[in-house]
Amino acid sequence: MQPRVEDYALIGDEQTAALVGKDGSVDWLCLPRFDSASCFARLLGKERNGHWRIAPKGAKGPCTRRAYRPDTLVLDTEWETDEGAVRVTDLMPQRDRAPDLMRIVEGLSGRVTVRSTLRLRFDYGSVVPWMRRTDGHRVAVAGPDAVWLRSEPPVRTWGADFGTHSEFTLAEGEKVAFVLTWHPSHEPRPPLVEPHEALRHSVEDWQAWAARCRYDGPHRDTVVRSLITLKALTYAPTGGIVAAPTTSLPEELGGVRNWDYRFCWLRDATLSLGALLAAGYQEEAEAWRNWLVRAVAGDPADLQIMYGLAGERRLPEFELPWLSGFAGSRPVRTGNKAVDQLQLDVYGEVMDSLSLARTSGLPTRPRMWSLQVALMKWLETEWRQPDEGLWEMRGGRRQFVHSKVMVWVAADRAVRTLEAHPELPGDLDAWRAMRDDVHREVCEKGYDPERNTFIQSYGSRELDASLLLIPRVGFLPPDDPRVTGTVDAVVAELGHGGLVRRYSAEESSVDGLPGGEGTFVACSFWLADALHMTGRTKEARELFERLVGLTNDVGLLSEEYDPVGGRQLGNFPQAFSHIALVNTALALFGDEEAG
Repeated sequence: MQPRVEDYALIGDEQTAALVGKDGSVDWLCLPRFDSASCFARLLGKERNGHWRIAPKGAKGPCTRRAYRPDTLVLDTEWETDEGAVRVTDLMPQRDRAPDLMRIVEGLSGRVTVRSTLRLRFDYGSVVPWMRRTDGHRVAVAGPDAVWLRSEPPVRTWGADFGTHSEFTLAEGEKVAFVLTWHPSHEPRPPLVEPHEALRHSVEDWQAWAARCRYDGPHRDTVVRSLITLKALTYAPTGGIVAAPTTSLPEELGGVRNWDYRFCWLRDATLSLGALLAAGYQEEAEAWRNWLVRAVAGDPADLQIMYGLAGERRLPEFELPWLSGFAGSRPVRTGNKAVDQLQLDVYGEVMDSLSLARTSGLPTRPRMWSLQVALMKWLETEWRQPDEGLWEMRGGRRQFVHSKVMVWVAADRAVRTLEAHPELPGDLDAWRAMRDDVHREVCEKGYDPERNTFIQSYGSRELDASLLLIPRVGFLPPDDPRVTGTVDAVVAELGHGGLVRRYSAEESSVDGLPGGEGTFVACSFWLADALHMTGRTKEARELFERLVGLTNDVGLLSEEYDPVGGRQLGNFPQAFSHIALVNTALALFGDEEAG
């Protein structure tokens, strides 16, 4: 039976991540980085495309229970059988040199026979490696990749059906630890890591990190789980935060809206910084800000909407025809050609992020202001262009209202910075005039007075959930009738099952794609924020409770949710969704907590 997106849990080492199903199978893992080719791709194909299942012999369905150890990214999965009970503990410890996937099996009661089936398939499930034995280990090699499998204590393994199998029986208190280690095939095997010691350190390190969270309001465990997820989606060497660790999980089952999200989007910057700073994670916020400054350095005309983990600019999009797709959703893609789009809102997001960093007391970086001045000079002459908008529309450029609002944000933050720091260079008068011009144009061309709502793009009648951000960014005050009218219109026209769609994908050709999609989780949190800001706090808190209830059994959210099918959709877990959850919790309950 095809698993659901929400059947998976995340483990990782802040350089890559794996998805573990309720059936005890690791179905997705890219090595050595988030954006590397996968060695397990069952998530997007079949068992033959790579997976590693550990479960009681003969177990066909899901586990009895599973949970993260409190305030960690260490996953415990338990089965109760007629013979007894066992637990599998999955983790990826912080790496020294090489990534390790550790799976520790422990007998809890009785005597249970456990089966391990490992199928390594490099290059997104397409390459079967050469397997051999060396020093009691199994070694798989194909091209640039080498993976070592060992167990402590050693258990017998054998090869069959292009896989590596083992079978062993555990009584109460007995343990077998498996360690899967990757390294470049031209290099020697990295030093061995002791799994039980690594487990102890991982638990201690994660719990110490989680204890730094300043939030102590309602649903604290859910907020901490979201922060841990954001930490897990951070590429530690650079500080960049990937949108998700997966590619091509569909926005519509069986549809073509399947994208690679294993990159860092500028649109996430301000929201991420705000969440990290408010929750007490200044070091992580500073690392993300530093990544941002490095990534966008250069000619402002060349600013991209997304970058690779280290700021790479070329992210060519390809299709993988040998993979059948999640629930038959094809094509499966790697790379993302939206990288070439013009999205004017990213200029506002960069300016807003760096302004927030400055006002929050993060140390300034050399030439940071000169970068901002260059961005503003480019925007002064180019802001009137149509663009593809923050949703990466593939249906042609338009004058998107959200894009123009974020241009206003860029000018506003530049003006505020100069007003607070008159010693800095910049054209204050020109930027004030630009701010006024943008504001005037949006209010004239981006607002429908008959319906009392802002619209998706100039001249259209369509709405867009991004309009909910207008009061949040300060474009208009929350009590402005045009803001409250927009909130009501979004609820009426984009609401679905009590949640919010980004736009009317099924009724519009604006995105240039067939089919539809689910409700967008982050947008539903934005609605809660807007309701709160416009004085409808009771409704906002009710919606927040509903959204928290959409998390899966281990507290994770994907990009979208299907209220009809009652299931999560899109890439998983989604940083944008978890950022929104944290920010909404802080907005709704931060004052209450402080009081």
